[in-house]
Amino acid sequence: MESVRPKILVSACLVGCRSRYDAALPEVIDKRLSQWMEWGLVLPFCPETAGGLAVPRPPAEISRRAASDGKVFTCSGEDVTENFVAGAKNAVTAVRFFGIQAAVLKDGSPSCGLTWIYDGFFRNKRIPGRGIAAALLAANKIALFNEINLALLEDWVAKEI
Repeated sequence: MESVRPKILVSACLVGCRSRYDAALPEVIDKRLSQWMEWGLVLPFCPETAGGLAVPRPPAEISRRAASDGKVFTCSGEDVTENFVAGAKNAVTAVRFFGIQAAVLKDGSPSCGLTWIYDGFFRNKRIPGRGIAAALLAANKIALFNEINLALLEDWVAKEI
């Protein structure tokens, strides 16, 4: 029997890996993600830890200040942009290596945010936007989904297995 290769890159925090900035685990892992993990279709991946950041770590947001637009800072003002960019590049390397064409990303994350991120001022305000890794994966033609729209990915997975 041919070994199964991962077909979906998934934010590690969504499948129970302790990779979030606050080291929290999801309350519930989506049944579809659990099943795909069992089938060997999922490559858990955290761009932030892949970029060299620790768990736990200070919260970080993409800055919207004019002088630093697009850079990523922690709540204490440390510039962690290089870590986020390195992690995003590592995500692209992983999808290329495994031939992965789809990713499920944690919305709101400064790395993986697909439809929204925080405003960059650490006031818990959501704005439309993409995280660093999500933007680079999209630029590399990877189909992107978040934890809310997994149903859209189900048909694709059914065809792949």
